[in-house]
Amino acid sequence: MAHRFVDISGAPPRAQNAWKSIIVPGKDIAMEAERLASAGKPANGRRGSLIVHPMAGAPGLGFTPGIDVTINVVNPGERTTNLRKNSNMLEICVSGSGVATVSGRDIRVEKNDVWNTPSMQIHSYRNDGQTPWVRLSYSNAPLLEKLEIHFVEEFEGETPPTDRYTQARERAEGQKSAREFAMRKQITDEGAWLYGYEYLIDIDVIESKALHWPWAKVAEYLPKVNEIDMKYNGRRLYVLYNPATERRIGTTHSFFATLSSTPPNSHHVPHRHSSAAINYYLRGHGYSFVDGERITWKAGDLLLSAPGWVMHAHHTEDESTSALTVQDHPLQIAMESLIWQERVEEPILALGSQKGFESNIAQLVKA
Repeated sequence: MAHRFVDISGAPPRAQNAWKSIIVPGKDIAMEAERLASAGKPANGRRGSLIVHPMAGAPGLGFTPGIDVTINVVNPGERTTNLRKNSNMLEICVSGSGVATVSGRDIRVEKNDVWNTPSMQIHSYRNDGQTPWVRLSYSNAPLLEKLEIHFVEEFEGETPPTDRYTQARERAEGQKSAREFAMRKQITDEGAWLYGYEYLIDIDVIESKALHWPWAKVAEYLPKVNEIDMKYNGRRLYVLYNPATERRIGTTHSFFATLSSTPPNSHHVPHRHSSAAINYYLRGHGYSFVDGERITWKAGDLLLSAPGWVMHAHHTEDESTSALTVQDHPLQIAMESLIWQERVEEPILALGSQKGFESNIAQLVKA
């Protein structure tokens, strides 16, 4: 194989191909879950179906270019084999109940509970209940598949097969870190530094844990956002925040998840962002305008509510609604690619690099 040159001198930027918003009705999700439950048990115990956007192509079949959504079913009495992979996940229990075991910790989940599974942590699932356990899983696997770096291994027992190559790496008590002998020097007044190789292979560790957001606890706080004055111009939600993500305000290092509670007859102002958003509706009904198209939705539906950099707005009708929204906001902050326009009359800002937008919550609280 040989390289080639592509002359781009004076070429205009390529027009981006926005993905179309699509909706997956709740009844279709339920039917597919029933089909999975009635099928024979796979050897690894993993009954699952990817929900694939019609514009997606292999490798990396997803619901957005960088996010996949999978319907997973574990029947009563079943368990899956262990799995570890370098993609990260967040999941929501849709029906039934079960136990997710992540890095040796059992997390018992029920309907509408949300939890995360960090990268490279051994995890499995078991159903000790009486009905099929159905969950939706969101991961950044499509991005890793496109980069051809998605590492996945399934196994029985406690030790991953590749760990036979692992050597003891515990530093002797009192022994200095190799980084203490490496170059670390600022060389310009503006802030340019030189770091030695040791800083690349021994990065400061921030513990990444599997966390659980029980619906019963989150639901206690949802009335507070539902009751904010109707003049409020923000979104009535809580971020399911994982402290390991720090300033990226995520649930995993790739995604944030939010749970919302919106009163009847609420109408959002159109806005857009480069991060893609997916809504799973827990209750209520309403409609959205996405890139000028009206889409109606109801409890149980899954909606690609905001393809990247597409104007969108959501509206409720005659009852309060709640939704789980998953968005690749933390990933884009890390890439410095998160651009956002909160209202059409406001500028486009790079969130995380520039001072962001403000809601009118301060004025409403003072009033």
